[in-house]
Amino acid sequence: MKVIGIVGMPASGKGEVSRIARELGIPVVVMGDVIRERVKAAGLPVTDENLGAMSGKLRSELGMDAIARITIPLIEAEAAPVVLVDGIRGDHEVATFRKHFPDFTLIGIVSSFETRYRRLANRGRSDDSLTAEELRVRDERELGWGLGRALAQADYTVVNEGTLEEFTAEIRALLCRQGGRT
Repeated sequence: MKVIGIVGMPASGKGEVSRIARELGIPVVVMGDVIRERVKAAGLPVTDENLGAMSGKLRSELGMDAIARITIPLIEAEAAPVVLVDGIRGDHEVATFRKHFPDFTLIGIVSSFETRYRRLANRGRSDDSLTAEELRVRDERELGWGLGRALAQADYTVVNEGTLEEFTAEIRALLCRQGGRT
């Protein structure tokens, strides 16, 4: 099984990569869904604060690769030749995926703070930060989990500063080269 991991700062375009993968027939496992389910099971509202706290708790109790280890069975359950895993947040997760899936490729998505903040303000998810300061805090939290080190390990890096059409074309071509259907 080929596993393609996606890493990037909040609102860099990871969700768009997942959308494109699904259009190509590639199953997608979203690491954040594992956290969202844990937050809901705890009877808490799905907010950035609660998601961050749950992520931190799991990493503190189970190790920095906890979410990757929890996600591996979900990836394997897809039983597809290519699976995309969205939402890698740290270098420990990358190491776990590389060890568990010999055919693992990491794609890093990079966008400026200004571009990401503008997207975040427009996308309206319940866990989205609404102020620039809240986004900075979220960035710092995720960088603390090793997100910057994970980005540095990307096999491919895509800069997402142009139009959605340009980004879609670049990601579609990259996923197709990685084994996705056309």
